[in-house]
Amino acid sequence: MTGGTGFLGVYILQSLVQTGIGVRAIRRSDALPFYLPRAIAEQVEWVPGDVLDVVSLEEAMEGIDAVIHSAAVVSFHSSDRQLLQQVNVEGTANVVNMAIERGVRRLVHISSVAALGRSVKAETVNEEKKWTDSKRNTAYAISKHGAEMEVWRGFAEGLEGVILNPSTILGFGNWHQSSCAIFKNAYQEFPWYTNGVNGFVGVEDVAQAAVQALLSDLHGKRFIVSADDLSFRNLLHLIADGFGKKRPAQNATPLLAGLAWRLEALKAMLSGKKPLLTSETARIAQSQTRFENSALLQALPGFTYTPLPVVIERAAAQYLQALNDGRLSL
Repeated sequence: MTGGTGFLGVYILQSLVQTGIGVRAIRRSDALPFYLPRAIAEQVEWVPGDVLDVVSLEEAMEGIDAVIHSAAVVSFHSSDRQLLQQVNVEGTANVVNMAIERGVRRLVHISSVAALGRSVKAETVNEEKKWTDSKRNTAYAISKHGAEMEVWRGFAEGLEGVILNPSTILGFGNWHQSSCAIFKNAYQEFPWYTNGVNGFVGVEDVAQAAVQALLSDLHGKRFIVSADDLSFRNLLHLIADGFGKKRPAQNATPLLAGLAWRLEALKAMLSGKKPLLTSETARIAQSQTRFENSALLQALPGFTYTPLPVVIERAAAQYLQALNDGRLSL
C-alpha cells in the first residue's frame, strides 16, 4: 500500500488489518501518525519507499498480489504546482508501471471528486461526468485527473482494478493538515461561513469502500464515494456544536472572500508562510456542487454510509480527547 501514513491511509491500514489481510506499506520516515493505533501499526510490514523512487517500489511490490494506491499531495497553493505534478501524476505512473511489471493482479486507486472537474454553474455530479479544461479547475484537480489517466492506461494494459473518487473526507486526524483543518477552524470559533455546497464523507467509510473494492471483482470502473451534500455553513455549525463552541455567524460573500484571499496572499508574501486561504479554496467554498452516491451502493451491496452528523460527533469527541491527553496541540 502507498500513502499508509496519510490521513486516509491510516484508516485503510486499520480496515485491512481488521479484515485479516496481510499488509505491506511503504513509508518515507520512521515517524508514524499519532492517530494510528500501535496495535495496528505492529501488524503492518513497513518498508522504506517513495512513489518517486522506482527502485523502492520494485522492492516493495515483490510478491504482492494487490495494491491500494493512496499516496498523494493535497494542496491548493500555487507554489505547489510542480510538487503536485510530480507526486500525483508521475508517482502514480510509477506505481502503475511497477504493478504491471511485477505482475500485481489488482489495483485500487484513491482519486478524488476533484478529478471530475468543476463547472461554473451549480450541478449534480455523477461518474459519467467528463473532464473539461477550465480555469475553475485547481492545480490539485488537474494533477488528480492526470493521475487517473495513468491508471486508465494501466487498465488498458491489463491491470485489473477500480478508481474511487471520495468527496471531502471528514474524521479524526492531524488537524494541522488536509481537510482535518476544518475541525481546528471550528474549534477556534472561526467566525465566517459560506453558503457554498459540497459533498462530504467519513474517513472510515472511504477506508471500508477501498477494502471492499479491493476484495470485489469490479474492474475498469470509477465510483464516487460521498455520504451526503452539505452547505459549508451547516457543516461548520455541526462541528462547532460537536465541540460546544460558538457557531460562525458571518457570511463570507464572494466579494468578501475575494478580499480575504488577497489579504492572505499579501500576508504570506511578507511572512514567507503559506496563506491559510487561497483563491482556489475561496472559489471552492462558494461553489454549489452535489454528488450522486448510488453507484457505489449498488456495486457493493454490503457497504453503507455513516450519516455525517454521526461522523462529525465522533470526530469532535476524538479531537477533544487528543487535546486533553496532549497528542494534539492548537
